[in-house]
Amino acid sequence: MPKLAAFPKAFMQALCKDGTMTVSEWIELAVKLDIDGLEWYAGFLEMADEKNWAKFRRQVEGHGKVIPMMCCSPDFTHPDAAFRQKEIEKQKRWIDMTYALGGQYCRVLSGQKRPELTLDEGIQLAADSIYACLPYAAERGITLIIENHYKDDFWEYPEFAQKMDVFCKLVDMIEHPFFGVNYDPSNTYIAGEDPLQLLQKVLHRVVTMHASDRYLKYGTIEDLRKEEGGATGYVKRLGHGEIGKGLNDYDAIFSALKSVGFNGWISIEDGVDGMDQLERSVAFVRRKMVEYWGD
Repeated sequence: MPKLAAFPKAFMQALCKDGTMTVSEWIELAVKLDIDGLEWYAGFLEMADEKNWAKFRRQVEGHGKVIPMMCCSPDFTHPDAAFRQKEIEKQKRWIDMTYALGGQYCRVLSGQKRPELTLDEGIQLAADSIYACLPYAAERGITLIIENHYKDDFWEYPEFAQKMDVFCKLVDMIEHPFFGVNYDPSNTYIAGEDPLQLLQKVLHRVVTMHASDRYLKYGTIEDLRKEEGGATGYVKRLGHGEIGKGLNDYDAIFSALKSVGFNGWISIEDGVDGMDQLERSVAFVRRKMVEYWGD
């Protein structure tokens, strides 16, 4: 049976920018949900002080929950080797953070889709940088998970490996027991592609999943797929919504994952309209997990 986590999507500004919510306040809200753990974010303001790492772990585990996953955003596609080395060192610190919190999974990304990069150059830079981090992660029992991502909030360009063919090529280049895929079906729509098609291509590499849902603010799915100009247009046309009421087919997704024996963490990255919405999303995903995997 997979386990269920939640991420503070609605409170990122408060936790990471203006400090109007403390991490402890988020923990106390989250533990009331029907979840097994809390997905963490390396950019929480209070995580800058390493003394807080053990404190937050104790607080979460004191409620019978765990911190299984770390969300962070390395940028491995910069053409300057010194820049990439700094990103590798940042990733290693995030691995240390994950380990200190008792986690098992730490996200990696490709990096920004800089216009001067060719496809082969970008993939090679990302693969080499991820390989540089893997021994460090393996020594600590941490699996690096690459997400089919859209764009970090602080990046100028979208994700280099946003498109399915690029993402799959990068995944295929990295064979390591401590490397896998964090599948996010909603991000596939932002790329103008089919989340079920991507899932079939990476199904045997998926070790964790982000559960969310998207809805069309206007127009049709055909309009979305015909749009030109990349991800910017898709984001305007798509919005975050309550899980089970958007575009994602969770029956098809969970059926496919069950067919290959998936037993990892599913983390909910919704609830942008508050805790009531997040609670309903949790309830939906929990029902579907029981339906496909049993109690």
